Amino acid sequence: MKVEAITLREIQMPLVHFFETSFSRTHNRRILLATADCGGISGWGECVAGEDPFYSSEWVETAWLTIKHYLAPAVLGRELASARDGAALMARVRGHRMAKAAVENALWDAEAKQKNVPLWKLLGGTRREIQCGVSIGIQDSVDQLLDKIHIELAAGYRRIKLKVKPGWDLKVLERVRARWPDMVLSCDANSAYTLNEVEHLRKFDQFHLLMIEQPLWSDDIYYHARLQRQLQTAICLDESIRQARDAAAAVETGACRIVNIKVGRVGGFTEAKRVHDVCQANNIPVWCGGMLESGVGRAHNIALSTLENFCLPGDVSASKRYWKEDIIEPEVEVTPQGTIVIGDDPGTGYRVREDLIEKLTVRRETIREAEK
Repeated sequence: MKVEAITLREIQMPLVHFFETSFSRTHNRRILLATADCGGISGWGECVAGEDPFYSSEWVETAWLTIKHYLAPAVLGRELASARDGAALMARVRGHRMAKAAVENALWDAEAKQKNVPLWKLLGGTRREIQCGVSIGIQDSVDQLLDKIHIELAAGYRRIKLKVKPGWDLKVLERVRARWPDMVLSCDANSAYTLNEVEHLRKFDQFHLLMIEQPLWSDDIYYHARLQRQLQTAICLDESIRQARDAAAAVETGACRIVNIKVGRVGGFTEAKRVHDVCQANNIPVWCGGMLESGVGRAHNIALSTLENFCLPGDVSASKRYWKEDIIEPEVEVTPQGTIVIGDDPGTGYRVREDLIEKLTVRRETIREAEK
């Protein structure tokens, strides 16, 4: 397939409810979408970079410029045998994995449509149904949090993940466990702690959590290995796993027992599959985390989650949890049993609502080969 044009769009969408982590509270999302036009077929990708450089050094503005000046020119005019070729062409650009994922995943979508196959099958997926959990941000009160957990459990979700930080952790978890002693529960610190707080972190063991996600520095593996040796609770690494080599290092050092694979964080489907394979070969279960994606990115997360080693419930939840109206149809829905059933329609299996995207677009730019 020949890449004829890459179109960038920024859309803005308000969240149904604010989402707070240890580093920020988000009410509205600025979302960067990338479209790859390949021989009359358009593939869609989403950049998961945030509004600010807090979760990672990337943010919407850096992603836009990097795609415009470097990543789009790397693939434009090229005849690609597969979307994997696009990843190789963009490899000379260091970092900027979220920007790369937007372009590469659009190419995967285009390839699946061109071959008239479901994206999940093109990726090598095997699961016809995936398990779903939810991530619940820091709330204004514990009572508000308990109400939200009750709603999500009633909706059938199979795992609850709570955001934590110093001052919003042990007492909160104690209240939650007292009410739901047998619930599958995990927490995510987003790097809110340091190794000096080992004794505090050891108190998390009493809550019998599935995992504690990324408790220490976002770029660290070594100190997580030291911490894991002192905890009964499994550490899950998220931000630290940027590529398959990081996963291999984490396995070898014993830095974690679980890995969260975010396709938009590791640079696209090609690298996400490599991380998956490293973990699978070493009996490390993985799951798919969320980044407040629109339906475009959510559909890609669903496809990724069909790979064999995604054996823990991910954060791939229903569209209505985040958006009054999503930009795909049908919107992502979760069964009463807390699963998403996988279909056989070509591509992602969801139609992009270009009419709604047009209304939400605040800027757009198309890059063509002649403009390289």
